[in-house]
Amino acid sequence: MIRSMTVKDIRYIQHIAHVTWNDTYAGIIPEDIQTAFINRSYSDAMMMKRMEKTHMLVAECEKGTPIGFLNFTKKDEDGDSELTAMYILPTYQHSGYGKKLIDHTICLLEGAKQLFVYVDSRNTAGRAFYEKQGFQLLDVFEETFEGHPVETAQYVYYIHKPALAY
Repeated sequence: MIRSMTVKDIRYIQHIAHVTWNDTYAGIIPEDIQTAFINRSYSDAMMMKRMEKTHMLVAECEKGTPIGFLNFTKKDEDGDSELTAMYILPTYQHSGYGKKLIDHTICLLEGAKQLFVYVDSRNTAGRAFYEKQGFQLLDVFEETFEGHPVETAQYVYYIHKPALAY
């Protein structure tokens, strides 16, 4: 089941983010950088801010326990939104929850034109997932993440296909 996040979900989301980051970025981003980022980005105060300023969706397993989440920005004046986070516990990956979260997001973005996502280029599983969902690679660029050099892949999902110029 996919639903909006509530305050009661904060501890689950923090746990999912920590476990999934460690699993996904082991050997890619140093663990101390991961921990500092997770602790800051998923603190109680930041979770409350995310719920207030953005959309937070929760994926629940059959038992009703949160096992994944997706965070995206509200549609801006250009009709764009950004998928800022999507994590599913490793034991539940490849079970359809990611697709359900993306589909639900697209439904909520009525009137939006594009959904952007930025993925570490070495996160091959994440990149393959987004490509399977229909996201298209726009660019790959170098930047620093918490002082650590990374290569980022930028993807876009066209919600409403741009009209062809004649």
